Order: sequence, then structure tokens, then C-alpha cells
Amino acid sequence: MKSPNLSQDKIKIPKHLAVIMDGNGRWAKKRFLPRKFGHRAGAENLRQFIRWCADFSIKYVTVYAFSTENWQRPDDEVQSLMKLIVEFFGKYNRELEEEGVRLQFLGKIEDLPEKSLATVKRAEEESKNRNRITLNIALSYGSRQEIIRATKAFTADVISGNREIEELNQEVFSSYLYTQGLPDPDLLIRTGGEQRISNFLLWQLSYCEFYFSDILWPDFKKNDLKEALMEFSDRERRFGGV
Repeated sequence: MKSPNLSQDKIKIPKHLAVIMDGNGRWAKKRFLPRKFGHRAGAENLRQFIRWCADFSIKYVTVYAFSTENWQRPDDEVQSLMKLIVEFFGKYNRELEEEGVRLQFLGKIEDLPEKSLATVKRAEEESKNRNRITLNIALSYGSRQEIIRATKAFTADVISGNREIEELNQEVFSSYLYTQGLPDPDLLIRTGGEQRISNFLLWQLSYCEFYFSDILWPDFKKNDLKEALMEFSDRERRFGGV
């Protein structure tokens, strides 16, 4: 593997980076701590990670924070995660504002508890005019659910006369997804050693490059990001061509 000390101008920067932040629970287990401490460490690392992405001039970052399947976890873990959402934006909102981070939330956020929902709505509204970097946080998100939701919405528009069935193409369908208006990810990073996408951005990742790291998310640092970007730089993206 190349040394991560190459100058930044030699690195090809993805416009849109997607991240599956895996390994919080195992990070805590290795330290004989409850899982909630791993999630807290992961949230702290996300704060640093966004700064690193901005340093590399990445314009869009989409992170998988909480899936629709995660609601099936033990109640105390879910409650601690919902509480962490409120704490995170209470603690870092000023820093996010100073660094020009626009926030968007993808998923069935209406399923969040009242306080968590109010927090994310307020954070999104207050950040709408920032433009240095856009952080999309997938909360209560599942890609299969997203695709079904988009299909139903398009069908409803056809039935109501607002759309013609012949209008349906990739661009039109994409406009019904949570990610409407965003470019598709160029690079997906998954930490924690697993090599699957876990119902994340199934439509949007069609031509995305994948990078899998064995490093647990709370331990994933700027040099690790740089290594991922360097490997991405060496890949030739053909988009189905030759």
C-alpha cells in the first residue's frame, strides 16, 4: 500500500463520499464498556471526520447513522442512541455552523421520538444556507423502504394526473428518493471489517467504488481516510464502458 504522506494535490477527491460507520459496539466490547460508550465515541469521531472531509474539499458526505432495522435493537440501546442525537447537536451545533456544514436527514425521521425529531428538524433548518460541505445523515433509513416509498409516490402522481407513466426514467425516479438533488456517491467507505452494504443507498451506489477497512469506526482517523482516497485515486471508473 502507498504511503499516506502524498501531497493532497495528487489525490483524486470524490465529490460525494458515503460512509457506513461500523464497529462502535465492538470498539466498546474490546474495552469492556457498554455499547452506548462505543456509539458516543463514534459520534465524537464523526465530528472530526467531517472536518477532515472539508479539509479534503469533499462537498457531500452521507453517513449511515441508524437503519430501519436498528429499531429492533434492545430498548436501552435505542434510547441511548436517540438521546445521543440530541446531545450531539447541542454540543456541536456552533462548530458545525462556523465550519459551514449544511445538514440534511434522510429516512423515516417521523419515526424518531419527539425530542430527537425536533432536534434534527431544527438543525436542518438552521443550516440550510451553509455551503462548505453537506452532511447527509441517514436516520431510520432503509434503502428498500426508500425505493418502495418512491414507487408509491410516483404512482400516486400518475393516478392524480400530475405525471404520465411514460415520463418515468432514472432521473425522474431519483427525484422521488430521499437523496433528490444530490449527486450519486463516488466512493463508499465501510469500516469495521464487514464487506456488505446493509440496505444502504442501493439505487445510488450503482457505479460507486467500494473501500472496506478493518478499522473500527471510532478508531478511523484522517490518515485512514487519506489511504482510502489514495486507493480511490488509483481506480479507473468506466461506468459500464471500456
